[in-house]
Parts: sequence; C-alpha cells; structure tokens
Amino acid sequence: MGRDKIVIGTRGSKLALWQSEWVRSELLRIAPELKIELRKIKTTGDKILDVPLAKVGGKGLFVKEIEEALLKREVDLAVHSMKDVPTVLPEGLHLAAICKREDPRDAFISQILKRDGKKIVFKYQGLKDLPEGARIGTSSLRRACQILNIRPDIRIIQLRGNLDTRFRKLDEGQFDAMILASAGVKRLGWEERITELIPIETSLPAIAQGAIGIECRIDDEFINNLVAPLNHHETVIAVRAERAFLKRLEGGCQVPIAAYARLVNGRLIMDGLVGSISGERIIRGHIELDIKFSGNLSGIEDAERAGSDLAEDILKRGGAEILKEVYGATVNKRSPLIDNG
Repeated sequence: MGRDKIVIGTRGSKLALWQSEWVRSELLRIAPELKIELRKIKTTGDKILDVPLAKVGGKGLFVKEIEEALLKREVDLAVHSMKDVPTVLPEGLHLAAICKREDPRDAFISQILKRDGKKIVFKYQGLKDLPEGARIGTSSLRRACQILNIRPDIRIIQLRGNLDTRFRKLDEGQFDAMILASAGVKRLGWEERITELIPIETSLPAIAQGAIGIECRIDDEFINNLVAPLNHHETVIAVRAERAFLKRLEGGCQVPIAAYARLVNGRLIMDGLVGSISGERIIRGHIELDIKFSGNLSGIEDAERAGSDLAEDILKRGGAEILKEVYGATVNKRSPLIDNG
C-alpha cells in the first residue's frame, strides 16, 4: 500500500539531524512525491550528560525511546548511528538498510593557537606530539584504553555533550586535545579541525563506527521497499561481522571493545580487540576469509561467522579473563583513570 507521508524518528543532536536529513534527501530522490517529516525524540543518553556512559550502564541508551515510537507506530522509520544500536533488536523491528560507511577512524583534534588568514595553527598535530601528562578529552573507554596502552602518562578527561560543547571546552583550554569519530566531525563540517586521522593500528574503531542504519518494522512492506536502495552491501557485510563480534562478547559501553572489518577484493579482513579499562592489557585478534557472493544475503552468514570466530579466539587468549574482571569491577564507582574534569 502506498503512502503520501512518512515520519522519521531521530535524536535531536546536530549530528543525528544531519544524518536524518541526509536519509530524507536520499528518499526524496527515490520518491519525490513523498512528504517526509522528522520527529525529534529525546533518548536516555541525551538526558544524562553529567555521567560517563560506562557508569550509566544498560544498552540502547540512544535508541530505546525511538524504537518504542516505532513499535507504537508513531514514526515509520528510525535513523541511527550504527555504533549506538544494540546487537539484539526488539521483536518486530529490524535494520532494513545500512548506508555506505564514512571513514571509521578516530580523529585527533587539538587546540587552535592562532588563525592566520585561512591558515590555522594548531597546538599539537597528533598523539605523538603531546607532552607528558597531557589531558585528552573523550567519553569512550575504548579510546581511553588504547591511548593509555601506548601513552600511560596521558590524563583522560571525561567528555560528554554535543560537538559544539566539546569544541568550546577544548578551545577554552579544559584539555589539550580530544578524540572523536572522524565521521561525525566531517559530516558537521568541522573537518578543518582534524590534524590526524589516527591509524587503526593505534586506535581500532568502535563497532560499526561511521555507518548509518535505518530501522523499521519488519511487517512494513512500504518502508522496507522504500529504503532498500540505500542499503550498501559491502558496508552491511563489514558491519554485520563487527556486530557478530560484539554480540559474542556480550559487550556494552562498560568494556573497551573494538573491531573493524572491511572487504578487499572479495576478501573480508577483520581486526578486533578487548582491553582492560586501565589500558595495561589488550588482547588483539585478526581474521581473513574469502566471502561467497550469491543472492540478496550473499556473504552475510560468512561475515557473521568470522566475527564470532574472532571473538572466540580473543576470549580463549585472555579476553574472557579481562571481561570477567571488568564486569566484576564496581563500574559505578569513579575510575581513577577517567577524570570527570
């Protein structure tokens, strides 16, 4: 059954709205006769800004309320940052499309010393330039773990809030640099502030970082058909592999877990890790396999099996012990390694 109007559920942050507006424009290219409304929905993660995500606990902090609106049929589809989407979805919902991925790497962003016309002079160019005891702003245990592993002298400052707030705090001198997902920085037009795209060997990305997902009701044939052209098969394979890795580890934001999968000439190449909060211990893994392409779901089962196998390998080599220690720790207490600033 056709429709003349649909409603997209979205968070109200600038990045979430940019992503939803992008999806809206892509859908209007497909169906220009449609009226498409954006409905802003405040999630739990948006309401709690003074507590580190690792201490809030739970899954789906940035999607739960939007999914409830989908189930109540108040919205027709939801646009998410895939790294925010839990590996288990509510009954009746599914990911109808995963759009082409932006650069998944983390970005190093420093204070501005001065502007000379169009030229910007930055205080630091990258992680290697930071002096001993420098302060880095990040809300991610994954980033903190990997940074502390190579630079245990670094002081991690807890950083929450929208990008405008984070850049303001940086430029006020509350910390020396901050690490953000490059995808969001680029999408919001802040790319000139990136002085280093951190190699994955130094900072392995979050699960599905840089990918946009479209969630809808399984039984909504109209929406499923409408968004299908936005599905990017190579991104789907990579993201499904990473999410299978995360699902096997039963990980959340309380644990430093990272993975990055990519297709190179029909071959899936994937790296993953589990680390201690202090960064003292990191168990890394790597897997490669040829993907079999046939039919609409080609390669997905292979990719998910690879992600799960990589997780099993890491668990056997010490990952299980780290996870047990982290989940057994009192995560609700203040960590000496994460300063709330």
